Amino acid sequence: MKCTIRTALLFSLLFVLYANGQDTKTSLIGPLGSSAGLGELRNLRASWNKGRLNLSTSQDGGLAWVVIPAPEGGFDLARRATVNSEIVNTGDEPVHVMLWIVGDHGWNAVGDAAILEPHERRTFSCNLRDAYPDGTPKLNPSDVKLLQVMLKPVPAKAKTEDNGKPLSSPRINGAISVEMNELTAKGDAPEWKRPVGRIDVPIVEDLAPAPGKRVRYRLEGNEQSTIYSVLNLPEDWQPRKKYPVLVEYPGNIFYTPACYSTGLPDQCVIGYGMTKGKGAIALGMPFVDSTARKIAENGWGNAEDTANYAMRMVNEVCAKFGGDRENLVLTGFSRGAIACGYIGLRDDNIAALWKGFHACQHYDGDGWNGAYMKDALVRARRFRGKAFFNTDNPESKMAQLIGAMRCAPTFVKSGLGAHSTAMFLDDRPSTQRLRDWFWQLVGSPQK
Repeated sequence: MKCTIRTALLFSLLFVLYANGQDTKTSLIGPLGSSAGLGELRNLRASWNKGRLNLSTSQDGGLAWVVIPAPEGGFDLARRATVNSEIVNTGDEPVHVMLWIVGDHGWNAVGDAAILEPHERRTFSCNLRDAYPDGTPKLNPSDVKLLQVMLKPVPAKAKTEDNGKPLSSPRINGAISVEMNELTAKGDAPEWKRPVGRIDVPIVEDLAPAPGKRVRYRLEGNEQSTIYSVLNLPEDWQPRKKYPVLVEYPGNIFYTPACYSTGLPDQCVIGYGMTKGKGAIALGMPFVDSTARKIAENGWGNAEDTANYAMRMVNEVCAKFGGDRENLVLTGFSRGAIACGYIGLRDDNIAALWKGFHACQHYDGDGWNGAYMKDALVRARRFRGKAFFNTDNPESKMAQLIGAMRCAPTFVKSGLGAHSTAMFLDDRPSTQRLRDWFWQLVGSPQK
């Protein structure tokens, strides 16, 4: 295994060195030409000057970014090695810049990040063939949905001590401005090969629920709300039949070169990976900020409101789409894994829903954002389910929690070596065990 990982990393390094030595390149930003061609602008102003994209902000706010959506027909990156952009800090304060190439159909993202000092210029380069430590590709270069530039301020401490490492400041506190001089796909690459057993997740759409579709779904009577779940009826869904329901919470909003996490239910893919889109309903859930009337990308929102929303949504999905109330399973990644206990066992009413839990790379009681073990043990005693499956969680640190839950635990290591849900979209042994566990818990899928 170690040799395989070293070989994959060496190949990736040599590949980038080779690709960057090639002269062939294609402009990805030239066809836009105006701000009308841009996607989401968060806390930023955008303007064009002689083919250069200027981005600036002077207001206090959260993380700032601009999205450049793929044109109709997609970006032509199948045979490209890297995406590169020359970015200049045109302001008078240091700024942390991240460039992302974001995949579709459950593929993740590849990125590059650096701190730019005032008036510093740097070429950012994203390796389209980048992989996780075990060699699993992060991206299908033929399936890219958007490019994204993110800006964060540099905290005073980081200016003197962090030496360019990724930052975590949550606010933009002053004027920040950068100029993107070019955005190009560069280098010739061999044909990309899909990993054996890798599945594609349907894109999220604003449509009515339908078999095989993943759609943004709002509670009845709240159709105009900004708060939504992502509902996936299985490909074999039929009216008047009952289906197990996999309810899933996403990770926290979190961006570093090694992790691209939006904090939105759109990124919930564990349920689809467990079922391959058949035999069960998958339901990606939001954390609810009832004061701001929006999805909480960061933290719990209001924990009680989040739990109440979950109960209402689960009841509605069971009533309208045949969800089986006797076969409800709660799963989550990172923040979402903690939420299995922190939200899913909030009180006796919501705790009574679940037949089983699956948590990936965190657990209630590990201390994140107030989820301390003392309170987690109180919540754990409310669990009335039968089984608890853990992916990449430390068995030794969870002994008290498992004891309080009084259920059969399972622990597996995915081998991915990264903070991601990519392992659930292939046929590795840990994922096969999870799929078997789920169907044994809820019964074989209906034919």
